[in-house]
Amino acid sequence: MPLTRSCWLPGLLLTAAMPAIAAEGPVYGPELQGFEYPYTLKHFAFESQGKSLQMGYMDVAAHGKANGRSVVLMHGKNFCGATWETSIKALSDAGYRVIAPDQIGFCTSSKPDNYQYTFQQLASNTQQLLKALGIQKASLLGHSTGGMLATRYALQYPEQVDQLAMVNPIGLEDWKALGVPYRTVDQWYERELKVTAEGIHDYQRNTYYDGRWKPEFDRWVDMYAGMAKGPGKNQVAWNSALIYDMIFTQPVYYEFKDLKVPTLLLIGTADTTAINKDIAPPEVKAKIGHYDLLGKQVAKLIPQSTLVEFPGMGHAPQMEEPAQFHKALLGWLDKTNPVP
Repeated sequence: MPLTRSCWLPGLLLTAAMPAIAAEGPVYGPELQGFEYPYTLKHFAFESQGKSLQMGYMDVAAHGKANGRSVVLMHGKNFCGATWETSIKALSDAGYRVIAPDQIGFCTSSKPDNYQYTFQQLASNTQQLLKALGIQKASLLGHSTGGMLATRYALQYPEQVDQLAMVNPIGLEDWKALGVPYRTVDQWYERELKVTAEGIHDYQRNTYYDGRWKPEFDRWVDMYAGMAKGPGKNQVAWNSALIYDMIFTQPVYYEFKDLKVPTLLLIGTADTTAINKDIAPPEVKAKIGHYDLLGKQVAKLIPQSTLVEFPGMGHAPQMEEPAQFHKALLGWLDKTNPVP
């Protein structure tokens, strides 16, 4: 059953008890204890793979006149439900009920010691949450890795999906098939143990935002880095490694043609994100991660697709230019499934 937790006192005490570390940035617990979410954080307890787990999520009611429809937001690999803050407000103000879960292995949700990560499993977990909340059908909005998950969900439960929208989804190409080298889970784990706020900032600025940066992005760097250096850092790093392996080895690219719902691709064209690009040979690196081309290519594969491009924007146009992004999103949602 869904549970509400208004605060995470142990995480706050832990942060206060480590002034030397905190001086270099905030420190958060393994389930992001101590980090403030923009809306009430609840937890859904369920069983999966023989384990008792919990998913953190926000369930935000429509403001003003409700239209009777729900939107489920699926976050990216280096993001959390909290990073949907402006989108939640825009959708709620437009009359939608908004559900923003943190997937297992991420953010405020459980990070089990041994878990077989598949997009099918994460889709099933999310479907259980929606069933518990009484939501029989919803529109999906997936960002980055969340785009891969939203695609899998729409393929797995097509009768429960009204519309599918994806923001700079990764997985618009099959990196492995294109010659990108494989990293083992152990290699990913060692890499994740070395994560720093500075490294996260530099990677996101260069890859996500084409060299640009806004001060409001710092909070999301602190969110990721604070958990990665917190008391559960080994647990966080191990689950992150398993998730990276899932992303690289479980492409949805070949099934875009099988989508049966209206689909919107919202693409910042300056994005250059590609898994393992940093270890790819020069000739392979040169041909991957080109969202200015990938959006157009994948739009042709999806039967009921609409492509909206944001020229010059990066991996997260919903965070770079919220007003412009949400105007396009809300216009499409209403056009493809108008309120009676």
